[in-house]
Amino acid sequence: MSAGGTASAAPLRLGLRANLAQFSLLVAVNALVGGMYGQERIVLPLLAEQAFALSSATFALTFILAFGATKALTNYFAGTLADRFGRKPVLLAGWLIGVPVPLLLIWAPSWGWVIAANVLLGINQGLTWSVAVIMKIDLAGPARRGLAMGLNEASGYLAVAVTAQATGYLAETYGLRPAPFLLGAAYAALGLGLTLLAVRETRDHALLEAANHTGAHAHGDGLTARQIFALTSFREPALSAASQAGMANNLNDGLAWGLLPILFAAHDLPVAQIGLLGALYPLVWGLGQLLTGPASDRYGRKHLITCGMLLQAAALALIALADAFALWALAMGLLGVGTALVYPTLLATIGDVAHPTWRARAVGVYRLWRDGGFAVGALLAGLIADLYGLRAAIWAVAAITAASGMIVAVRMYETHPRR
Repeated sequence: MSAGGTASAAPLRLGLRANLAQFSLLVAVNALVGGMYGQERIVLPLLAEQAFALSSATFALTFILAFGATKALTNYFAGTLADRFGRKPVLLAGWLIGVPVPLLLIWAPSWGWVIAANVLLGINQGLTWSVAVIMKIDLAGPARRGLAMGLNEASGYLAVAVTAQATGYLAETYGLRPAPFLLGAAYAALGLGLTLLAVRETRDHALLEAANHTGAHAHGDGLTARQIFALTSFREPALSAASQAGMANNLNDGLAWGLLPILFAAHDLPVAQIGLLGALYPLVWGLGQLLTGPASDRYGRKHLITCGMLLQAAALALIALADAFALWALAMGLLGVGTALVYPTLLATIGDVAHPTWRARAVGVYRLWRDGGFAVGALLAGLIADLYGLRAAIWAVAAITAASGMIVAVRMYETHPRR
């Protein structure tokens, strides 16, 4: 039987080499998912301040709050839907929902339209990125899960970086609208077409792995949604440590998205330089994951996550102290390195521990907490910035990130099956 469930002479096999064509296609699809997200990274914070005259940081960050809350909830249901209806239908639904996003941003007459666009973007990202992760885990099997997640996250965040840089250039050359968001319209059309015509179902690969599963966790299949939520969120040490680390990671990513462009603009940096700084962070993050994903397969997960969280905290502290482009560029690069250590490794940890029959739902719960960090970060950083200033908000997020790294060091055990 083939990945799509039709009769075929070739049996299903796990592994990157055995599924190279389909895995590579999914890497390309995830790059388009990242591009949809990247179209906003530079332009929307500047649009809030310049086009809609939003002086309050808390109010200006409502677009991140809407995006993060919607994406977090969608992540949770994406895993359940993928188990029930299959991976491909959920991926296709995510792309259909993403098509109107760039059009709303181009034509938005008020900030409410931007909020509505980010609700749709949150659903789009929650469905498409979650399912892309699940499908690659399905295909890769247990031996090279870290490499698979490194390739997945690298493709997405390299696309974020390239798109952020491109939209910064387009915004400086042609204005904040509509040129930067035309990229997003192209990404949505291409992603929808590739998913409809070329992507194949992978749920049968998960069932194949389940038949021979020897993972780290004692619980097999048959768990309820409530039990999976409790294990991933609180009860299971590695899963719960990964969930809180994911939330802290995206809390500081929300800060980088929403407030750092405003900080840089306040120091009279031109839009092109702000775009370069905004692109440098996901560029290093994306490229770094090509190394850190397979490194976690070789050296284990726990120590990479701990070091990555602490490095992120140090980078944020340097951003708060600096007041020049060169130092900010160094700090954004370090922030990217720290995030590269953490991001694919956390996903690989979830894949190590969760049983294949409920792994998609565990990924959904993890991503619920992780992307909830966008909403928490937008609200927390906005309130602190309004009360005490931008730099105080950065210091607060740095402290939370460091504390999260220490929780991983104390609570998580090594999950790689060979270690």
